[in-house]
Amino acid sequence: MTAFIQVVVNVPAVSGIFDYSIPESLLGQVGVGHLVIAPFGKQTVQGVVFRFIDQPSVPEVKEIIELVDPAPVMTQAQIALAEALAESTLSSLAAIVGLFLPVGLSQEADVLYQTIDDRPLTTEDGQPSVVQRRLLDLLSERGPLRGRQIDTHFRKVDWRRTAGYLVRKGLLAARSVLPPARVRSKYVKTAQLAVAPEIAEAALDDLGKTASTQTRRKKALSFLMQVKEAVNVSWVYAESGCNLADLQELQERGLIRLFETEIFRDPLAETSRQVDRYAGKQVEELTPEQESALQEIRHAISSLETRQPFLLQGVTGSGKTEIYLRATEEVIRRGKQAIILVPEIALTPQTVHRFLSRFPGQVGLVHSKLSEGERYDTWRRARLGLLKVIIGARSALFSPLPDIGLIVADECHDSSYYQADPPFYHAVTAAQTYASLAGAVCVLGSATPTVVQRFQGEGVKGERGMKRLELPRRIFESGLPPVQVVDMREELKAGQRGIFSRFLLEELESTLERGEQAILFLNRRGTATYIFCRDCGYVLRCPNCDTPLTLHVEEKQRLLCHHCGYERGKPQACPSCGGKQIREYGLGSERVEAELRTLFPHVRPLRWDWETTRAKHSHEMILTHFAAHRADVLVGTQMLAKGLDLPLVTLVGIVLADVGLYLPDPFAGERVFQVLTQVAGRAGRSERGGKVILQTFDPANQVIQSAARHDVNGFYQYELGQRKRLGYPPFARLVRLEYRHRDALVAEEEARKLASKLTELLTTEHWPLLTVIGPVPSFFARIGGYYRWQIVLRGPDPVSVLREDSVSRLLKDWRVEVDPISLL
Repeated sequence: MTAFIQVVVNVPAVSGIFDYSIPESLLGQVGVGHLVIAPFGKQTVQGVVFRFIDQPSVPEVKEIIELVDPAPVMTQAQIALAEALAESTLSSLAAIVGLFLPVGLSQEADVLYQTIDDRPLTTEDGQPSVVQRRLLDLLSERGPLRGRQIDTHFRKVDWRRTAGYLVRKGLLAARSVLPPARVRSKYVKTAQLAVAPEIAEAALDDLGKTASTQTRRKKALSFLMQVKEAVNVSWVYAESGCNLADLQELQERGLIRLFETEIFRDPLAETSRQVDRYAGKQVEELTPEQESALQEIRHAISSLETRQPFLLQGVTGSGKTEIYLRATEEVIRRGKQAIILVPEIALTPQTVHRFLSRFPGQVGLVHSKLSEGERYDTWRRARLGLLKVIIGARSALFSPLPDIGLIVADECHDSSYYQADPPFYHAVTAAQTYASLAGAVCVLGSATPTVVQRFQGEGVKGERGMKRLELPRRIFESGLPPVQVVDMREELKAGQRGIFSRFLLEELESTLERGEQAILFLNRRGTATYIFCRDCGYVLRCPNCDTPLTLHVEEKQRLLCHHCGYERGKPQACPSCGGKQIREYGLGSERVEAELRTLFPHVRPLRWDWETTRAKHSHEMILTHFAAHRADVLVGTQMLAKGLDLPLVTLVGIVLADVGLYLPDPFAGERVFQVLTQVAGRAGRSERGGKVILQTFDPANQVIQSAARHDVNGFYQYELGQRKRLGYPPFARLVRLEYRHRDALVAEEEARKLASKLTELLTTEHWPLLTVIGPVPSFFARIGGYYRWQIVLRGPDPVSVLREDSVSRLLKDWRVEVDPISLL
């Protein structure tokens, strides 16, 4: 009897699910969640089996070709989550499924190009064009290449159209191929004693013809007699000085056996050895508020009822992580696993250390800085149930744990949880959905939850109600640090024109004299925000993005674009008028560090921003360095607002609090308040106490005032009133539609065409309370060479409108963001 299945093929541009049959040779081997290879049109592609069906929807179905992995790559709960995400975000199911597969295992079909022998390298139109010649020369020199390999040689060049032309003219051949997986299991050669120790001991005196050979082999055999179990041959070489030939001879004599042993690449192997196991046995005494919150979460874990997500709102330093640890302990005791999400890699070192000390050997780490092999092996260990806790950024949510009992999203307000490239999704929202589907408990923790999260936690009827748990005070009696607001306009009037106010300089000096540490926060990186000509006013901009270039002194006076990565040297003369008065203006983290060194020559500063953390383990190195007091002042950008616990920090200086406050985005004020409150919370996290100095040019601004008073509740009420007045979330939902094109006129024309069609449909379809805002150019009107226009739909349920056939077919080339976190 033929078995039929539905497969989601790994072709992100294709939406939907397709019917296949299982060949006799694979019957009984293929099941739900398996990764298979199947024909798809003229291509051979990968796909994931989603379900068995009784009858296919088409009369003729193709057979799958082979099974990639004998174990399922997705669990039933993950399949349900993938379908829910595709439905709620309006993304293709194939694109969503790609999130669940480890990098390197998942492969998309590609096209293999090669030159055709004995054909003259000319076209009917004469000599080849520059791109044609480059492409033909590359393939003649390198041999057959796949499309994605050719991409690396033709950055920002549309070579595929040229290749298609050359294929039609018979100069190139092209065929579809499926590249092999880039990752595979890792094996090492191991050695093990193959006979009883008495037999091996009897053979020790006759192992070689020369004295040196005899000595090496005797040491190797003696070492293997001691360890008894299989050991990496590298250890045998190190202990005995022998080589592979010596071990092969011992194997020939039947004394040992050599074989390959699979090992897991564990990014935490070294960290696990460094963690002080004693620290894991120290149990903090909970405050009454912590105890109350933990009891609520424990009750939910043990309950069989439908579990409501928890919003754990606690001030900075109130002990949220200890609650996560104890809740994790409870689910592990019940034989289940936990996922702990943190917004950025910057937070993982501290979180990992705390969880490793409590659960040694049971923690896995997932984030983008790991190698493909490390991520693949962590994924496999999670699938096998060998790990009880997975910690990482948003991609950690898709680890295939067999029985999830707890999902935590720490610092749940953070924008890093939102994936800003297709497929768009918010990891915090996805975590709530996943917990519901898996029967797990979801805990969202933050000192400054978003207005929408707080609104849901207040018990007001919403799409996803949450239960709010409060931790209103720090676990140390010192309380929240006082905030001193400094009006920088008054500083200018007093003749203080430097980066730092007089008060901040005095407090920095006092802090350093006491042997304590300070943090200087600025929400910008670089040395100068833009470069301009004082003669004609010309501003140097990125040719791809039209945004001002930022000067980086450490990059040898390079000008960088923070959007697309374009870089160039600082010019000696103005490109517009030829003038020599090229000047830098603005403020960045590099300049703050340089100014600090000038004012305090003996200070030991450390900078923590995107430039200094590009290398693997750089976050952990900087954090460890500062925590060990090998630096006095930490200068950084938004990474400093990520829930770090640094007990020696008693002073936080916010160099310019106004950055980002006046952007044309309804969420701008909320973002600034969150980052200021979080950064202020880095001070005084021990009995030493601390203070915060906030420098601003707008001290009367409501956001600044609320942050200075640590007034989370007051800001929430203010912002909620503003949102209600303007009709923004949580009182309406938004969908952002963006169109990109290299031609500015085409981008504008397509945007106006869709806006006109949507407005027309509004009058005929009677969609209630739906508003079309735009079309307008995006705030960053050009990025990476593409012009951007956007339309925003606002209403109770704009997603349902976009599902209508009359609308969905208009969105083929549009980027669709449901519930965006920014409208810039």
